[in-house]
Amino acid sequence: MEAKEEQDASESMIGLLSEPRRRRILEWVQEEGSARVRDLAGAFRVSEATIRQDLERLESEGFITREHGGAYLNSAAPATGTMTLHHQENMDKKRRIGALAASLVKDGETLILDAGTTTTEIATRLTSRRDLTLITNALNIAIILGSVPTFAVHMPGGQFKSPTLSLSGDKSVEYFRNIFAGKLFLATAGVALDAGLTYPSFADLQLKEAMIKAAAHVYLVADSTKINRSSFTRLGSLDVINSFITDDGISDRDAREFEKRGIEVLIAK
Repeated sequence: MEAKEEQDASESMIGLLSEPRRRRILEWVQEEGSARVRDLAGAFRVSEATIRQDLERLESEGFITREHGGAYLNSAAPATGTMTLHHQENMDKKRRIGALAASLVKDGETLILDAGTTTTEIATRLTSRRDLTLITNALNIAIILGSVPTFAVHMPGGQFKSPTLSLSGDKSVEYFRNIFAGKLFLATAGVALDAGLTYPSFADLQLKEAMIKAAAHVYLVADSTKINRSSFTRLGSLDVINSFITDDGISDRDAREFEKRGIEVLIAK
């Protein structure tokens, strides 16, 4: 009887441990569009057999489709065909953040816009400006801003990622190492006082580092649901950003803590 209870407790603990891992695996695939079993096994430090079980569960729940050696996101192809970004939650907050961020941009400036739903909201509000030079790794943002006759829009090379409609990889990194811009509007999956800036996968870390080094002033744009939230990989501490644009869901305590670290907090209402 005791042996069975111990076995049940062990299986229960394994289940508790696997749920957060599966959630982060799903976040990885939602960011990249696909994932290889061997890469996930190495990243999460578990066996390939364990990863396959996780992918089987995610497939049974309708999120992904397994293929030989990996899996891909079910919603990626339809969304790409309509130029729709995957993360469409909290859009009211993102629109307010986008409006505030865009109000900080003056005619004639040179900007870097990171890929993402919040930065897309910034882009849609810049079309009334004149003589902007814009560098972005996001195909949808380039299309939005490329239609403005007085804008010069530049994109790096690299590998296309369908969920974020963006380009990534070594070629993108090298491109941004040769760029200088006055402002960067940077996206993130999570921002926490202790963990710093975090993302669902490794793929874009070097690219975001290169963007940060290329800009005189870094604006982090993230809605308040991402505060005190950590994703899988860490970009760095909060000292890489100068200003944080978020919505009025941020607590007074958190706002003070960011400001104590020398970060300007701008609240979109």
